Amino acid sequence: MQQDISVIILTFNEEKHIARCIKSILPFTHKIFIVDSGSTDKTVEIAERLGAIVQYNPWVNYAQQFNFGIENNPHKTKWLMRMDSDEYIMPELSEEISSKLAGLNDQISGIYVKRRVMFFNKWIRHGAYYPIWLLRIWRNGRGVCEETWMDEHIKITEGITQNFSHDIVDHNLNNLTWWTQKHNLYAIREVIDLLNMKYDFRDFESVEPKLFGSQEQRKRYLKMKYASLPLFTRPFMYFIYRYFFRLGFLDGTKGLVWHFLQGFWYRFLVDAKIYEVYQRVGKDKNAIVDFFQKEYNKNLRS
Repeated sequence: MQQDISVIILTFNEEKHIARCIKSILPFTHKIFIVDSGSTDKTVEIAERLGAIVQYNPWVNYAQQFNFGIENNPHKTKWLMRMDSDEYIMPELSEEISSKLAGLNDQISGIYVKRRVMFFNKWIRHGAYYPIWLLRIWRNGRGVCEETWMDEHIKITEGITQNFSHDIVDHNLNNLTWWTQKHNLYAIREVIDLLNMKYDFRDFESVEPKLFGSQEQRKRYLKMKYASLPLFTRPFMYFIYRYFFRLGFLDGTKGLVWHFLQGFWYRFLVDAKIYEVYQRVGKDKNAIVDFFQKEYNKNLRS
């Protein structure tokens, strides 16, 4: 059953994933808006063939790109949904959206769904990695993407939220070299995000940190606590917590690779990049802003 909802997807060279993503959405809506940042493969061709409307917009960061999608979405639907191109919706969630969405009362502004992560074709069930509750569906006009550099969440401006029972699946089909290169780039954004918590480079609308709030509020609270810990000790602490205390070792060999790379290597790389910043320009706020502008062409104040 088609619903009054449109789905916004950001793409760049996603020909491996985009058809799978769109086909999982079609059972409940054909209103799909893709913001592409200059794909040179068949991403746009595949998406348009499946009925999506595609618009080009140059990339700055995820939050600005997604908010461009919200503001320029040609589908004037009651509900919006956020999807990544390497994700797809489980049939059970599709059916849940079809059967429940239209009947929700007007006080409900946002809907949380669970995300499961697949790595080497294995579902990562442990290490505090499932379930991850994400606000992915919200009423048009009542939500924006917070403009952080990393871990961007949808911020609801009014109303209450509700949980749906079923999953979206994050299952990237690229190889491990691609994954490590991507996370090397992620690390730069993560550095900016962590340094912003210390130096407050700019003001922006963000999710309120709260230990006993929603999952993204709790995650933001814990991230701020993580940012206050000493460099190079926190990656060890985080990995031990995930792999041993939260039973990540039960995910087997593939899980070991995942938890080590995502839970330790990546976070150690972030700390190394922060250390590099301090070694190159010290801890002066303006010097750090100039460093990122010169080295990475990133304006920390915008």
